[in-house]
Amino acid sequence: MRTRLDDDNIDPNRRWLLGAGAIGMAIAGAVSFVPYSTHAATTDKIRPFRVNVPEEKLRELRRRVATTQWPDKETVADQSQGVQLGTMRELAQYWATDYDWRNCETKLNALPQFITEIDGLDIHFIHVRSKNPNALPMVISHGWPGSVLEQIKLIGPLTDPTQHGGGVEDSFDVVIPSMPGYGFSGKPTSTGWGPERMARAWAELMKRLGYTRYVAQGGDWGAFVVDQMGLQAPAGLLAIHTNMPATVPKDVDKALLAGGPAPSGLTTDERRAYEQLVRTFKQVDYARLMGSRPQTLYGIADSPVGLAAWLLDHNDADGQPAAAVASALNRITSSTGELTRDEILDNITLYWLTNTGVSASRLYWEYKGGFFNAKGVTIPVAVTVFPGEQYEAPRSWTEQAYPKLIYYNRAEKGGHFAAWEQPMIFTRELRAAFSQVRQPTNGEGRTGDL
Repeated sequence: MRTRLDDDNIDPNRRWLLGAGAIGMAIAGAVSFVPYSTHAATTDKIRPFRVNVPEEKLRELRRRVATTQWPDKETVADQSQGVQLGTMRELAQYWATDYDWRNCETKLNALPQFITEIDGLDIHFIHVRSKNPNALPMVISHGWPGSVLEQIKLIGPLTDPTQHGGGVEDSFDVVIPSMPGYGFSGKPTSTGWGPERMARAWAELMKRLGYTRYVAQGGDWGAFVVDQMGLQAPAGLLAIHTNMPATVPKDVDKALLAGGPAPSGLTTDERRAYEQLVRTFKQVDYARLMGSRPQTLYGIADSPVGLAAWLLDHNDADGQPAAAVASALNRITSSTGELTRDEILDNITLYWLTNTGVSASRLYWEYKGGFFNAKGVTIPVAVTVFPGEQYEAPRSWTEQAYPKLIYYNRAEKGGHFAAWEQPMIFTRELRAAFSQVRQPTNGEGRTGDL
């Protein structure tokens, strides 16, 4: 699915301007960016990237959706047996007849996208620089079943804050990589690409882009990556922000794994978190299967509807499938940036077109650590707790898990896919979270012409 621009004789900077500069609009409003120089693109082996899916692939997708062999209807009146037949039939009808992937393709191609090889694997990433030379660079990591599409609504508000309710001092440069095995990044052909290795790759990416000081953000698997970055503490990393913090103390984690009662002496907030975790662990059979037998999931590589159902059957605090995603299937537009049906299908279609259903699943197999247990991060950490997350991390646990906690806040709305669901709330959280690590730099965090 990786594509080249038509004329390899055009220098990389001009190729980008010809290919995407004319589009000029990103999802959250106009985005101003500084393109790569020819020198940087050549010496650092960073190649411009555009998405251009052949029409025959889209016709074949629609054909497969239209000819789905459907199972019988569930024998219950709720979603306890999985994504309901009526939901999938309605979504498939729209997908096969009215949905237009080209809209998503246009949005992606309006952004500066690149490919670079790190540790033997091609890494796709979006990189948008603010016009403010003192902008704080930030690398943002997505999760499963997501992609870079989760974060692109953040780009305008982060890079051009004065147009989105902020001040110039809130400016960020934004780097959003696709995780290995996801989207347009390469698919590992051998083992070893877990969160630890991704953390090292992101540090190399930021160094390659010329950043000598930066911050990192992540949710879902991205939260594991930024925790690992915090543990590795690469040069230049000032702080991390997580919206799925790993805070569970050892005794609580042990009780959860054993399926026993909550330890005595928990506060009201801590007991609520414990009960939320008990519920969450009952809803993650998808994770157990991907963690043990990802290669068995041939069906999601062969059937678009099978893939869609698998990606939809993810949980949040309000249900499985995730309530925020389920409600989005009935939302055509949103003036506040909330999820819509087309955005859900954009993400599913990206998985289908790149054939990454199985390769993305292997991340669960690669990771051998605990999910919500404290990891021992000692660099500065900022945490936002969203009410729809799989569990709401209490402040008491968070302060123990992250001894250099610089920010903690409970957001008013949002869930497991917070950046996707509530981009403006998420943006405000990032501005506040990293305000303490900003310093006037006169551009010293950037090097060269990047």
